[in-house]
Amino acid sequence: MKFEQKKIQAGDLSVSYLDEGTQTGSPIIFIHGFPFNKVMWEDQLDLLKGDYRVLAYDVRGHGDSNPGIQQFSIQQFVSDLFLFMDALYIKKAIVCGLSMGGYIALKAVQQDSDRIAGLILCDTQCTADTEEVKKKRSDTIHSVQANGLKQYTEDSVEKLFSKTSLANNKKIVSAIEGTILHTPIETIINTLMALAGRTETCSSLHLIKIPVLIMVGGEDRITPPEASQKMHELIPQSELYILEKSGHVSNLEAPESFNLHLQDFLKVANLEIV
Repeated sequence: MKFEQKKIQAGDLSVSYLDEGTQTGSPIIFIHGFPFNKVMWEDQLDLLKGDYRVLAYDVRGHGDSNPGIQQFSIQQFVSDLFLFMDALYIKKAIVCGLSMGGYIALKAVQQDSDRIAGLILCDTQCTADTEEVKKKRSDTIHSVQANGLKQYTEDSVEKLFSKTSLANNKKIVSAIEGTILHTPIETIINTLMALAGRTETCSSLHLIKIPVLIMVGGEDRITPPEASQKMHELIPQSELYILEKSGHVSNLEAPESFNLHLQDFLKVANLEIV
């Protein structure tokens, strides 16, 4: 790990997080996907720490954050985000979320837009699970309960990455593989149920009045570019970039393009929080 890990109590959780950069800079909070953890954002924290206060935290039950006593749901994850911000006296932040992190970010701005200054949505979507996807999640839960995480991890890695990454980016693929294998089975199951139970946010996207950056891997098979295009068309102040030769984990698979668009967006949007 590049940075010192910190812990803070937020509601029923002991939240593990990274907090780097200048304390006077605008705060940017990075929310990881499933089933990853805060470490996936280290390069972005390193990139932006000179000009911003950059934070990445482990969602309930993931990484080094405990699962707490509340039932897992996207709504609960949003409550956790706001409690985490409260614990650190952050009234307002720019929020960047990938996949599940994007679901949390979208639901957060829907719930309390005054606390979100800007949104960065990566490899995510605004729709709820279809019945077919819910059935697949249920089948996955039964498989994990019966057989453990080995097959689940292999199947996940195959879907997460582009063919280019699988062939040429073995270090990143191996790191994510290790992260999934070390995630508690209870967290995998409870989060799959939370994802299946989430509600759509598409119908409220037209109400978003803050700057929004949307990025997606051109070869993302989990939340494909069409899903990002739909969000872009619905959000008034949004820009969309499709990252070539990248799958579902675009910040790791196409870091140069990802970071370039991220920096440009933050600079042009001039998201200074006072």
